[in-house]
Amino acid sequence: MVAPPRSTGRMNTDSQIRLLTKVARMYHERGIRQTDIPESLHLSQARVSRLLKRAAESGIVRTVVVVSQGVYTDLEESLENRYRLSEAVVVDVEGEEEDIIAGLGSAAAGYLESTLTGGERIGISSWSQTLLATVDRMRPFRTPGAEAVTQLQGGVGVSSAQAQANRLLSELAGLIGATPTFLPAPGLVGSAAIRSSLLADPAIAAVTSGWNTLTMALVGIGSLPPSRLLTESGNAVAPEDQRALLAAGAVGDVCHRFFDAGGNPLPSNLDTRVVGIDPELLRRIPRRVGLAGGQSKHRAIRAAVTGGWINVLITDIATTHALLAD
Repeated sequence: MVAPPRSTGRMNTDSQIRLLTKVARMYHERGIRQTDIPESLHLSQARVSRLLKRAAESGIVRTVVVVSQGVYTDLEESLENRYRLSEAVVVDVEGEEEDIIAGLGSAAAGYLESTLTGGERIGISSWSQTLLATVDRMRPFRTPGAEAVTQLQGGVGVSSAQAQANRLLSELAGLIGATPTFLPAPGLVGSAAIRSSLLADPAIAAVTSGWNTLTMALVGIGSLPPSRLLTESGNAVAPEDQRALLAAGAVGDVCHRFFDAGGNPLPSNLDTRVVGIDPELLRRIPRRVGLAGGQSKHRAIRAAVTGGWINVLITDIATTHALLAD
């Protein structure tokens, strides 16, 4: 029995699908250049381009992104959606605190190398072990990645820690081709009167007035009790002040500005003694990059992203799971 002839319309459709598939396989699977396909199939360049587009639109070609080991874009997107972050970078690192700091430093170095394209005015924490680890792992830029790097809080303290604060600022500026600006004052002073006197000094006023023009902040996220680096700097909050802050519900800080578990600022007499950027101005900086990880900082990091203290987070995978757990 002879089958009835197929309709002309059906044959035309099959022919089109065959051609779409053939062109798609030549380009995507065999690696034939789009400019070479027309000669082989006696088609115009324009038609080949249209056929490739139709192959994608019709589902003949499907794009599959293969995620490399150690890359967690799904978790990063979940963090961004959950906490309304501009960007999250999740680092595949675990272990002791030193291991996590090293891993975050490497990731932050890569982030800065890929996103600093020139013209930025950067504010930076004076003390952060993770920022120091970042600078140690960065390569010099071939062209300037930023215009200026400025301290967001005083960097004067005991000699060893002051040297670290100065190295952090000067080396970062040197690596990215920016001009460094130091804030020649302690981060925390003994009284409001001392702070007022320092802020009135023309040299310091020249630095603080520039905070209004910052386009980016690079900060660590502090927890209670403070880190070893901050304690050794001579600028850490005194034990009695720490107890008062804990009693008031403080879980962490950015640049000595403390906040509760909801990320809300916790006003205290410390605010009148901090020589550094104020909370409102800090949170108006367009890009605020926070580098922090480790179990001891989970609550502080959650509060920092919840309260909008940072809008870019670079952290470890265990912290990421903790932030997404609730």
